[in-house]
Amino acid sequence: MLLDSVRHLLRLHATAPVEPQAAPEPQLLLSPEIALAEDDDPIWPRARIAVAEALWGEGFLLPGGGEEVVRLAKPLGLSAASSMLLLGAGTGGPPRHISAELGVWVSGYEVNPRLVALANERSQRAGLGRRAQVESWDPRRPKFPASYFHHGMAIEPLGGESPGPLLDAIARALKPGGQFVLEEIVADRPLQPAAPMVETWARLAHRAPAVPSEAAITDALAHLGFDVRIVEDVSRRQMQQALLGWRSLVQTMRQVHPGVRQVSLVVREAELWLARIRLMRAQQLRLVRWHAISAG
Repeated sequence: MLLDSVRHLLRLHATAPVEPQAAPEPQLLLSPEIALAEDDDPIWPRARIAVAEALWGEGFLLPGGGEEVVRLAKPLGLSAASSMLLLGAGTGGPPRHISAELGVWVSGYEVNPRLVALANERSQRAGLGRRAQVESWDPRRPKFPASYFHHGMAIEPLGGESPGPLLDAIARALKPGGQFVLEEIVADRPLQPAAPMVETWARLAHRAPAVPSEAAITDALAHLGFDVRIVEDVSRRQMQQALLGWRSLVQTMRQVHPGVRQVSLVVREAELWLARIRLMRAQQLRLVRWHAISAG
């Protein structure tokens, strides 16, 4: 049955304790068969964006939604006088939410051109305009305005690339004393690309299975002159947030009748998160947060 993957994902965490917090309200119901052809983008077609936003909230492609990005941003001490570099803008939810909640000017960056266009369209509609503008960037050749931003944040920006070039580009983009928050997937031991669960995760996530270690990122930050203040494993929190999103979506799907194409995309996303969470539970993958201060 097509929903077996979703049910399996929920059974995987049936006995896991979940911290009391609100699941994001599904922003897009899955009933109309609209924009389903994969003719606009091979990685983020409109139908997949709809599934992700039904899970995590409008504008967000990862668990936690606006509550999580504000949690990450608050320790930076942002204000209306601050400028912020944000990698991982998604469909614009992170920069819009941070700008609206904390008053900061956010320059968002996203790899995928479709996501960039959608993020800027929504920022204009929300009346935020340049306060939450999103631009494209190339993870293989990262480059940002030099010594321009007061603070920075990056949400899973590597996607299989080596951390060195990106962290160097971020260090150059921050003003002296700028604070930086990074949230990234790490592996304590190199992953085996041919292992079935690793292969499934990398293929469905459209990324290479190369994952840095926590120590490699911490060392790279220190080498660039960052004063690393916090290194925190946040894997458990994200797994709980993912479970809440999936429970909410399953409840929505009981009330509406999505078409076969949409259900297949839901199952594909469920298989991705099932593989990711299994690797996390096996401690082959972890999600880690760094908070560091740039020496300039």
